[in-house]
Amino acid sequence: MPFTHLPKFCFSRVTLTAAALLCVPLVFVPRYALAQSAKPIDPTTVVTAQPLSAASAPSAQSADSALQADYARRQKTIDKRTEENNYRFGVKQHDCYGNFFVNHCLSKARDEMRETRQEIRQDQITLDDEQRTERAKERDQQAAIKQAEYDAQAPQRAANEKANQQSFEDKQRQNALAAQRQAVALQRAANQAGHDRKQADYQKQLDDARARGVQDAQEREQKAERYEQKQRDAAQHRAEVDARQKEAACKQQEKHSRRSRKSSSVRNN
Repeated sequence: MPFTHLPKFCFSRVTLTAAALLCVPLVFVPRYALAQSAKPIDPTTVVTAQPLSAASAPSAQSADSALQADYARRQKTIDKRTEENNYRFGVKQHDCYGNFFVNHCLSKARDEMRETRQEIRQDQITLDDEQRTERAKERDQQAAIKQAEYDAQAPQRAANEKANQQSFEDKQRQNALAAQRQAVALQRAANQAGHDRKQADYQKQLDDARARGVQDAQEREQKAERYEQKQRDAAQHRAEVDARQKEAACKQQEKHSRRSRKSSSVRNN
């Protein structure tokens, strides 16, 4: 566990007064109550690992659980010592403001707090080093176990690889045969498609020829009909022109006759 930075305590006079009021019950606690409460840990106490005896050594898993529990217990002890050190410094800092030599008292309390903090920090470093060493040991053991398992499985792995290679080659041959059959089928389908396309083109040409023949016959009939209609129209037009010419000649002749009669009448008179 990494070392945790400990915050500095800064008390104002109002805060110190409140802290003093809160701490009064702790000063006047009865003796029997103090006897039942947990004793504060000596700041000079060094936290070390307590190995299990060889007679009561459990299994590997139980030993690991016990070791982790011991690490947790030691970490809890360090955390508790840190809290007690901070608390004692706060109390001493508060008490110093009632002393005549305030700065000297505060400096001494701060030095004691820092000295205890350094001892706690050394214990924390020791615990962290032991945990890192244990984790490295566990990693090495796990790596050795995995390597042993890997080496033990080498014959089976070789057999599996050989079987996989044989299976791969069989699949490759099957895929080659399947690809060849597929290529033949595709070529056959392409040939059939080409034949069908030629037949369709030939049939389309026949249908187009028949359609053009029917269309040509219809056009010839239409042309003949239009020619006959033109002939009829021309004959009718000539008849109308002849009729108009005859009518005009008659009118001209009648007009000439009237003039002749009129001239004769004038001469007779």
